[in-house]
Order: sequence, then structure tokens, then C-alpha cells
Amino acid sequence: MLNAIKKLFFWNYARNTWQWDILCVVILIFIFLTPKSWFENSERRSSYPHQSPFVSTLLVGPEVIENVQDKRQIEQRVRTFTGRNDAQVLEVRKVVDKEGKTRGYEVDIR
Repeated sequence: MLNAIKKLFFWNYARNTWQWDILCVVILIFIFLTPKSWFENSERRSSYPHQSPFVSTLLVGPEVIENVQDKRQIEQRVRTFTGRNDAQVLEVRKVVDKEGKTRGYEVDIR
């Protein structure tokens, strides 16, 4: 009995054995019969609360944004750029190159 458990744990079976075939069937059963709901709730989703299908990210050049702290000015520029009067700025992130020079900004809008 101990030998069988040891073989099962360390998987000492060759590919052309019935044990290997059983393992493949078990894996296929797991793949096709596992409910999606087991994988829908993840930690990553909760760490980014504003991520939803209604959020978009725009990449704008550094010449477009004069002051990163002025969200109203950024919102006005984004509304002009996208043509959406209801655009709302959620977050602004700076994009820098290897030398530390600002290459642009990522703006999350809803």
C-alpha cells in the first residue's frame, strides 16, 4: 500500500500505462467540468476597484497635460480629444523612459 502511494505521489508510471490514461481523463474532466465561478473571484480584481468594462485608458503626450494635479483641466482636454462630454478622469499615471524623461501620461477615464 505504501509503495502504491509513493508511486502515485512521485508518478513513476510510464506514458503507455493505464495509470497514465486515468490521469489524462481526470485532467480533462477537471478542465471541462469545473464551473467558471471558481475562477471569477480573484484578488487582483479587488485591488483595482475602478477596473470595469466602462473604463478606458488613454495615452497622451506630455505636451497635452500641463499640470498633473489639475484633474479638471485634464478632464476638459480628454473631453475635447474623445468627443465625449461625460468623460470622467479616474487616475493619471506618468510614463517615463529609461533616462527618467516623461514620455506621456496614461489617463483612466469612465
